[in-house]
Amino acid sequence: MSIQIREAEYNDAPVIVEFNSLIAKETEGKSLDRQRLLRGVQTLLSDPKKGIYYLAEIDGTIVGQLMITYEWSDWRNGNFWWIQSVYVRKDQRMLGVFTSLFHYVESLARKRSDVCGLRLYADRNNTRAQQTYEHLGMKRAHYEMFEIDFILQS
Repeated sequence: MSIQIREAEYNDAPVIVEFNSLIAKETEGKSLDRQRLLRGVQTLLSDPKKGIYYLAEIDGTIVGQLMITYEWSDWRNGNFWWIQSVYVRKDQRMLGVFTSLFHYVESLARKRSDVCGLRLYADRNNTRAQQTYEHLGMKRAHYEMFEIDFILQS
């Protein structure tokens, strides 16, 4: 089994929408508005300044994804790449799909002088994911996350 990683293209939007819908349901028990989600995915795919999706394929079938968005750090004079929208199909989990995506993105980031690091946030109850991130060399940050969400109220 060979896992291939590639940058998402505009015509990949339907599978990304499906994966993002599954993420929301699995992690937060939320059902997302598919039309809003489709517009959001298409907007990002049309504007690389907003971010980029990377897809993992096995035998030409998309089995996983992650999205990168950017946060400028004036302290470091560089961008953190935020890993978001991570999803691996249930039947493909524990096969190294996320690890392949992570190493691919980490390698790209390390080659760029404008990237100062990688960040992500994890559900505090998802201990398996937290262990995976630590195993990949990520460390817990000093910060807690706070938000006001104008679209998806809790």
